[in-house]
Amino acid sequence: MSSDLPPRLRTDLVARALLRQSGLDGRSAMLLRKGDPDAGGILVVLVGRNGDGVVLSQTRTPEGHAAWCRGTGENPISADQIQAYVDRQLTYDPDLWVLEIETLDFSPPFEAILI
Repeated sequence: MSSDLPPRLRTDLVARALLRQSGLDGRSAMLLRKGDPDAGGILVVLVGRNGDGVVLSQTRTPEGHAAWCRGTGENPISADQIQAYVDRQLTYDPDLWVLEIETLDFSPPFEAILI
């Protein structure tokens, strides 16, 4: 059975590519937590200048394409709420990677399908 979907990349490669792409315009992009290099999921914390932000979580479209969803909702939340969200997600998936990227408008600075 053949598929039109590209093969899934190792998580460490995806995380490094997201950080590199996000930092191209001089914004801060940091690895906060390293997870499983092969199979860990990725959370991306998009942080504004005052410390509030949104958390993007990896997901898939119904067709199976890589996508992101706003795990913390549409509106920015406080740094404490972000940390509580990340901590909860780590109880479900201890292999998670956590990236933090500075943003002005809480949109991903990398190519992303948002659902």
